[in-house]
Amino acid sequence: MNTSTDQNASETAFLGLAPFLRASAAGQEMKPYAESLLAEAQQRQTDSPLWMNLSVAMQCIGQRDIGLNIQSLALEQQRIFHLPAMQQPVLTRLLVLMTPGDIAANTPIDCLLERTDVDLIFYYVSEPYPFALPVPEHDVVLVAISESDEHRAMLLALEERLQDWPQPVINQPNRIPCVGRDAASALLRDVPGIAMPPTLRCARETLQAIAAGQSNLAEKFSGLDYPIIVRPYDSQAGRDLARIAAAEELAEYLAKVQASDFFIARFIDYSGDDGLFRKFRIALINGHACACHMAVSGNWMIHYVNAGMYEDANKRAEELAFMEHFDDFVQRHRTALDAICRRTGLDYLLIDGAETRDGELLIFEIDHTMVVHAMDPEDLFPYKQRHIAKARDAFRAYLQHLTQVSRDA
Repeated sequence: MNTSTDQNASETAFLGLAPFLRASAAGQEMKPYAESLLAEAQQRQTDSPLWMNLSVAMQCIGQRDIGLNIQSLALEQQRIFHLPAMQQPVLTRLLVLMTPGDIAANTPIDCLLERTDVDLIFYYVSEPYPFALPVPEHDVVLVAISESDEHRAMLLALEERLQDWPQPVINQPNRIPCVGRDAASALLRDVPGIAMPPTLRCARETLQAIAAGQSNLAEKFSGLDYPIIVRPYDSQAGRDLARIAAAEELAEYLAKVQASDFFIARFIDYSGDDGLFRKFRIALINGHACACHMAVSGNWMIHYVNAGMYEDANKRAEELAFMEHFDDFVQRHRTALDAICRRTGLDYLLIDGAETRDGELLIFEIDHTMVVHAMDPEDLFPYKQRHIAKARDAFRAYLQHLTQVSRDA
């Protein structure tokens, strides 16, 4: 990955997340590159883009805390970073409002819009005044900040500031809290055609009492019974997610996972007749649904990178069929998808889910910060470029529409 820039030889080009994700997808060893960035950064301590690149590199090799410390040092010097459009003329100048945090803290929109005609301006907002620095010229705003307790105050501050913003805003901050696991399940569980069991937040002490037989799961949580899924409240990417079938298993789980708060929900077996599980990711862009990927696995807890998609041609053939016939999927679930768009009020939203055996749309998670990309090796996934391009084109078309609205105002 080249970090140089023709504009200013003394300053590194800000890279964002996309090049690092691309290198990871290609199987490149990231540690030597991170070490070379570190050596360079030690000699150029005022080069904020270089330090931001180093922050991402360190997180990609599993050094999250070090990466966040490096990011903090970079943001002390600079809070606005620019990824110029790779194609000319520029379609849109998109102002992306970011929060300090790890690579899951914000919408990785540069991965979807990599190498396009969209100028990306990353503005890291700060408390108590989100726009402490002058706001660069732009056509459209994207609120990229993820839903979490620690971001609530910032989202509230942005809600007030963006209420009468002169440019169009994608994903209004007051709508972002609805993607929280408990909030989303309450919002969507009564929609016809959707299977989304209530996700309940509970304290460790409550689960400990249930595990010890001092309390009854079904009585404590309105008829909830085993099997259940349990995860720490702040868990992402399946970290410490487990399926629990009995109180004894819950006790074993709590002995290993030392979180103070958890989410629990009823487990729904979504395996097919062949015993395999199929999990998909779809994007909803201004109401338009696009297929992002589908993974097939013998394990109910599916992650695309360890589902065997790279090793198994039959699984890739299934994913291809899912993408090729995605219009049929949309037709089957049109009512449910429209309801999700309407109830969340979000312009850009991702869904991780599956189909139950009786044909309902089983939703694991809705969010706006999941990654969408076409960086998998083309020799194994020749169909990915074509289908991810549909999502990219849908987002660009929406940006073009909003940009015209902005310029006509």
